[in-house]
Amino acid sequence: MNTLPQTWQWQGYNICYQQCGTGEPAVILIHGFGASWGHWRKTLPVLGQTMRVYAIDLIGFGASAKPHPSQLDYTFETWAQQIADFCQEIVQTPVFLIGNSIGCIVAMQTAVTYPDWVRGVATLNCSLRMLHERKRQEIPWYQRLSTPILQNLLRQPWFGYRFFGLMARPNFVRQALLQAYHRPEAVTEELVNLLMKPAADEGAADVFIAFTTYSQGPLPEDLYPIMPCPTLILWGTEDPWEKFEWGQKFADLPTVEKFIPLPGVGHCPQDEAPELVNPLLQEWILSHSPILTS
Repeated sequence: MNTLPQTWQWQGYNICYQQCGTGEPAVILIHGFGASWGHWRKTLPVLGQTMRVYAIDLIGFGASAKPHPSQLDYTFETWAQQIADFCQEIVQTPVFLIGNSIGCIVAMQTAVTYPDWVRGVATLNCSLRMLHERKRQEIPWYQRLSTPILQNLLRQPWFGYRFFGLMARPNFVRQALLQAYHRPEAVTEELVNLLMKPAADEGAADVFIAFTTYSQGPLPEDLYPIMPCPTLILWGTEDPWEKFEWGQKFADLPTVEKFIPLPGVGHCPQDEAPELVNPLLQEWILSHSPILTS
């Protein structure tokens, strides 16, 4: 993108976002954990050719403010309110929401809580939140025992900050991306730097600890069945974190319009395989836009 990101004031905090295109329909792109609006850099300008598209940094991530968890609850309800307020104050019209990973949960929570602002939701490799307290019985016994221990340790500043410092290093980020992406050529220095930059911000460690110790809130199986708007699911078949076969259980829900596999793609399809994702998103959004189909 050649234009500079913009800033919106939300509840006294700076929120970073980028816009491309004009007119209708309007779309908001929502990133996953540890990412930012830049993770949509291959989608934003393409969709922006035929619609008005925004990519936003959730509070706590990217270039948005990172208040201490004592000042703000880092929950899906908080992020849903952020998106709904952004629709009302900046977009000023109902939108299509597109999310990746935890951004899918944010998008669905927004649609369920603020249905008047959401025309449709597309989810890309939705986070299944396997560390949620209601899913503990589904994971191996050693993880069931170790997860709460690690979460309790992370809440201790001496451990949490050191753990974050070990993870917020280029080599660690690069290896994590090489695991998440099925196409190694998509893991570029640009991408590593994109994810590394916000990690140096004051408060980044506190946000990381707050979210990794958050084992409550909505699950995708809570939200998909009650979606009040058209819902599209795209899923990379080679995702090592959110397994394709686990996601397939949502395909036959009456609320899910389409479930589309993305062969040979990992956890972040919009960045790894934009040539597959962008046409599917564009076609689906335009098919639900009366202004163009009437």
